[in-house]
Amino acid sequence: MAQPYHLRSVSASRSNIRLQSWVVSAGVLLMAIKFVAWNLTHSSAILSDALESIVNVVAGSFALYSLHLAAKPRDREHPYGHGKVEFISAGIEGGLVVLAGGLIIWRAVGALLHEQHLHDLGTGIGLTAVAGALNLLMGLALQKRGRNAHSITMEASGTHLLSDAWSTVAMLVGLVVIQLTGLLWLDQVFAMAFAVFIIVTGLRVFRRSVAGIMDEADLKLAADVIATLEKHRRPQWIDVHNFRMIGYGPVLHIDCHVTLPWYFSLLQAHDEIAAIERLVNEQHDREVELFIHMDPCIPTSCAICTLENCPERKAPFQRRVKWNEASVLGNAKHSL
Repeated sequence: MAQPYHLRSVSASRSNIRLQSWVVSAGVLLMAIKFVAWNLTHSSAILSDALESIVNVVAGSFALYSLHLAAKPRDREHPYGHGKVEFISAGIEGGLVVLAGGLIIWRAVGALLHEQHLHDLGTGIGLTAVAGALNLLMGLALQKRGRNAHSITMEASGTHLLSDAWSTVAMLVGLVVIQLTGLLWLDQVFAMAFAVFIIVTGLRVFRRSVAGIMDEADLKLAADVIATLEKHRRPQWIDVHNFRMIGYGPVLHIDCHVTLPWYFSLLQAHDEIAAIERLVNEQHDREVELFIHMDPCIPTSCAICTLENCPERKAPFQRRVKWNEASVLGNAKHSL
């Protein structure tokens, strides 16, 4: 027998927190490794990688706190739960990433204006490669868990770690080129190139967090839910319109208007709304709260109503209105 959704949600939250705790602990270790590598080599590119690791640890720690907070049950002061803190966490992480990129560029420009000597590149390259590989593994794990758990915080952390890993790969290639050619100024050029990549990644994460805070609709997810209703619709579900959906962490909140036969008793209407709620929750892997406003049908509804043997029909059925994004997002009953 499958676990009730709220128990699965609690178990998933605890698992997410454990994974994020391991990532923060590993981030501290990787930061230390990168600073040791910089101390050995005095490479600006390696220093840029080490500075971003500070951001990784700070952002990861705040992400861990936000996951703790988002897992708290809803209360009187937070009737929709605490999941929206994940958007704030992702926004802070995106901002810190952009800040790190700016500091790297500032440091690299300063280094270009002064003579620099690199040494122990082989050891530094080896240490940085180990750190980059670990970041890659952790980033992939966080992104996968974030997508499965619908956690923007974990996805943002994973994206950040992956950008760090790929920039480390590019940096290592650059250091090898420097070691082969002896052109030390390339170290600063590579550092600035990595910084630009980091800034672009941070802006993307920040943009997504702002979209969540502003309740920007996830049209793809909305289309999936609408398609579920269309596939399993009953004749007595005459119409759906004014469909709106927002997400708070793993929980979806949907409100819409559903047109039912005007002569249905309150009990019958309640049963139909409950059936819609069960359908959406059974067909999707996220907890879904539906706030449904019930509309009575009117004479112009008859032309789109497929309910057979309706005792109050005023006009013959003409055409069924297909429910999709174009037809249900508007705030108006359908008619022909």
